[in-house]
Amino acid sequence: MNDKPRIGFAITGSFCTFKPAFETAEALVRAGYELTPIMSFNAYNLSTRFGSAEENRTRIESITGREIIHTIESAEPIGPKRLFDLIAVCPCTSNTLAKLATGVNDTPVTMAVKSHLRNQRPVVIAISTNDALSNAAKNIGILESMKHYYFVPYCQDDYILKPFSMVADFSKLERTCDLALSGIQVQPMLTQLIDT
Repeated sequence: MNDKPRIGFAITGSFCTFKPAFETAEALVRAGYELTPIMSFNAYNLSTRFGSAEENRTRIESITGREIIHTIESAEPIGPKRLFDLIAVCPCTSNTLAKLATGVNDTPVTMAVKSHLRNQRPVVIAISTNDALSNAAKNIGILESMKHYYFVPYCQDDYILKPFSMVADFSKLERTCDLALSGIQVQPMLTQLIDT
């Protein structure tokens, strides 16, 4: 019997980080985790220079072997049915950060998190935002101070051209999830990119 946790793998519209997020999902599946994809409206519907919406949907369903939860109606039963041990929002945009910090649930991802939290189960946040050190900083702080939220270690990804931008180290998602299930925030939370 598989003893790995059931993870709701929630994707929001930081399209430039879809590649490492998908690679992280592949690694988790190889390690034996059961992943179910959840996508925000933008992540599900928008095509960008980083790939078409159809390509992105096909890829994550191929990786996980499960259909995407992509409506508010299909996300709402997550809590009542106790579908997941943990939800990982990977990547998590500043838009989603703000909604989670203020209790807004108007996308499949925010509804999934709200529904999941009714069971006091962990939510892991892998941020990817150009304004983490400006407007989004307060929302990061709010979530870091709330119970049941855990952050994948993050760092400035280009401190010269994007001095306020920060992105999670996706390679640390598995470790963050494992510790979050025991109520522990992985440390250090602030890291440095290896190739800077």
